[in-house]
Amino acid sequence: MNLEINHRNYPSEINKPVVVICLDGSQKEYLDMASQSKLTPNLDEIVNNGEFVLAHSAIPSFTNPNNISIVTGQPSAVHGICGNFFFTPSTGEEVMMNDPKYLRTQTIFQKFYEQGKKIAVITAKDKLRSLLGNGLKFDQNRAICFSSEKSDQATLEKNGIENINEWLDMPVPDVYSQGLSEFVMKAGVKILNDFKPDIMYLSTTDFIQHKYEPGHEIANQFYQMFDEQIGLLNTHDISLVITADHGMKPKTNSAGEPNAIFLEDLLNEKFPEENFKVVLPITDPYVVHHGSLGSFAMIYVENQKLIPDVIGHIQKIPQIEEVLNKQDACKIYHLPEDRTGDIICMSSESFTIGSSKSKHDLSSLKEPLRSHGGLHEREVPFIINSSKSDIKTQEQVYNYDAFYYATHMANK
Repeated sequence: MNLEINHRNYPSEINKPVVVICLDGSQKEYLDMASQSKLTPNLDEIVNNGEFVLAHSAIPSFTNPNNISIVTGQPSAVHGICGNFFFTPSTGEEVMMNDPKYLRTQTIFQKFYEQGKKIAVITAKDKLRSLLGNGLKFDQNRAICFSSEKSDQATLEKNGIENINEWLDMPVPDVYSQGLSEFVMKAGVKILNDFKPDIMYLSTTDFIQHKYEPGHEIANQFYQMFDEQIGLLNTHDISLVITADHGMKPKTNSAGEPNAIFLEDLLNEKFPEENFKVVLPITDPYVVHHGSLGSFAMIYVENQKLIPDVIGHIQKIPQIEEVLNKQDACKIYHLPEDRTGDIICMSSESFTIGSSKSKHDLSSLKEPLRSHGGLHEREVPFIINSSKSDIKTQEQVYNYDAFYYATHMANK
């Protein structure tokens, strides 16, 4: 018997716990380098006995839209979350999209919860928690949803769990540390043991990936930590899928300075009498990671008749790879039209896009810039701890296929 969720069919009955992990910012090279250093024996065993393919993330390849795509099974045209925030031209308002009121469909968790299943969701940053936990009720001992970042503020009424730090014997981690993701993983192991959820989702953060390239000692330490927790999870009979929300690429010149195209400045210089608004959906409160510089931008043009000229001008910028009007962008990349700019553009592999240089404080960037958002960061690993799926016959796999495969593998 099937359960229809957002136009996809999932098995209504699952015979073992389903665990999906979003390993933030983790392109394949991170796993390869850690494996070559013999730091990931548990992951290696899963890959050898299960399946590993390269999937695509949703575009833009940012955290919020891809986490929500993973937990709804659809791109942002369906669920509505197409960045960390969006711009409303009629009011001039910029709105953070971390409130569930901006979510346009149910999550997989909500639908399975309504079927009587037990759900556990743990995220590193609190900005995702309310979106991921939307529709869950915490008064029946069947749902848990909290973040590492605000684990000390969790209550039974709002999160389905309390006294987390004492229970896990870990203090609240620094938001800019490996500890934030380690907390997620260790809590996931303990919840699987103690709470015994039917479905569990673990979402880490990409602080390490923003700072360190694949193979760096500190990056390898992160994946060694992750592997240890995966080993503990996989001692249980679970249906496990590991994927990522996006990859990560270096965005600096030979001197270690950020490679950035400040698009609003360039447009104002070319069209001095016109008004433009360049929106960078990567922007969030955690700017130490990236200084609000990513590989994807939306442009709002006050004079709509000028759009073809603006597109033509941007196409001449060699560091910009993709420039599309709203209609084409939404059709190709499955974006919601009412939350997409008049023009979208994506930069080349080693460049980012900024708005105006005066609007970016890069003083907190202590290491060479690594970032994401465009086409070069959409390739992500997709690992299943089973060899019984048909995944290798699929023409294109997306990270938001994770729960589809995990639930079907749990039903075999």
